[in-house]
Amino acid sequence: MNFKENFLSEKMNRRKSNLWRTMKSVIGLFGLMMVFISSQFDLALAQETGSVLIENGTVLTITGENLENTDVLVENGIITEIGENIDAPQRIDRIDATGKYVMPGIIDAHSHLNGVDINEATSPATPQVTMKESIDPNDVGIYAALAGGVTSINLMHGSANVIGGRNATLKLRYGQDQHGLIFEDAPQTVKFALGENPMRVHGESSGIHPSTRMGVEMVIREYFDAAIDYRRNRTEYLEAKEEYDHTGEGTPPIPVAKNLRLEVIADIIEGNILVHCHSYRADEILMLVQIFEDYGIENYTFQHANEAFKVAPELAEHGAYASVFSDWWAYKFEVYYSTAYNASILNENGVVTSINSDSNELIRHLNHEAAKTIRYGNTTESDALKMITINPAIQLGIDEHVGSIEVGKHADISIWNGHPLSIYSVNEMTLIDGVVYFDRENDADDMRLDRAISPTENYEDTQSRAYQNSHGREADACMQDVFMLFDSQENRQSLHQEFHNQIK
Repeated sequence: MNFKENFLSEKMNRRKSNLWRTMKSVIGLFGLMMVFISSQFDLALAQETGSVLIENGTVLTITGENLENTDVLVENGIITEIGENIDAPQRIDRIDATGKYVMPGIIDAHSHLNGVDINEATSPATPQVTMKESIDPNDVGIYAALAGGVTSINLMHGSANVIGGRNATLKLRYGQDQHGLIFEDAPQTVKFALGENPMRVHGESSGIHPSTRMGVEMVIREYFDAAIDYRRNRTEYLEAKEEYDHTGEGTPPIPVAKNLRLEVIADIIEGNILVHCHSYRADEILMLVQIFEDYGIENYTFQHANEAFKVAPELAEHGAYASVFSDWWAYKFEVYYSTAYNASILNENGVVTSINSDSNELIRHLNHEAAKTIRYGNTTESDALKMITINPAIQLGIDEHVGSIEVGKHADISIWNGHPLSIYSVNEMTLIDGVVYFDRENDADDMRLDRAISPTENYEDTQSRAYQNSHGREADACMQDVFMLFDSQENRQSLHQEFHNQIK
């Protein structure tokens, strides 16, 4: 190499060196920016927590003894101490609960409270959609539920499809956006549906399966088998691709494309997603129990389950859960047969049972719904309260965090002026993560976040009007968005026009 070549080589190396130093500086600066942006984003996502001392109340722990004249200390949203005369730091706010009852926040395992859309009714199986993208955080119904002592709900997909969409477990942090309502660390749940609803939507309306209850079973088994094949093929492909990318030897494997619908169903079979299944009749309930046993699926809940009392021993034997109405049936043919003793019979047979609302009105007094199990079946007060606290928490897989008042659990708490199972008692205060979201003493006349309609114009929110216009349960809340499928084109247009007139 001559001098000229050496000179050019050294010059080139210096340029490379300078370029590399410049790139490292840019990369370092970009990294610092990303760390800063990420930290700010995390701060924005972090949920507000509170510290408070609730003093001298009667504490209904749910999982333990009732404790009179007892304090509950909450620090940063977590219950840290329960006892008498707790010496809390002066900086912590006090709530005087003398003469009042302190209980865990009520949990509703079946709700459509603030869903924007409820049914994606275009296929018998739509687990690829999620209610987490269909949340209205401004729905004033959230505040009404807080007034009834409710702190968490299972915001469910509708029952138009055999395998419906994924649900969203929410904390009712009224005033936060849809992401702020998500219950962190809650397992994913998914909606299934048996019986008339998927048969009407798909078999009778669209002319595809299922058109019978036999077809409902067929749909589940076909998708389960397809998901098992998919998971095996996809796993084998990814492993082969990794090996090929690492060694570069042989021929590249034939791709198996990602399929979100089958991914979710495979996760259901492997127990990573909990099933909550709309159901009424005892025969179809046992049908699904048999399917789940065949595929090794555990930890599932039958929703509604009006005839579950007929098969209570079988449900207990298989570890199935039930989430039911207290005394609501006969709103359509397949729900003709039930009893107000349903929950008590299930509970007596050892089935983990909850009382749900499936209604924006019932959710405001689930304490009364639970109390009916005492009248119909002599359920104990303790078990009645479990049906709206720890039992729905178990069904949603969040019982490690909420559902009882225990050290280490989230401070989701409601405070009542009398025993919560008394019809004369009212909830006075509701806290989530130690933060007060409802305080009856400071309850403003208008708590709407969306004030597009003036309260001086004889305001009724659109959901209340829709409920009244549909004559309540006769319209079946789980079938929201799909009734027009059953009508003529002319009537569909009329319904559209009527709806738009109502919301103007």
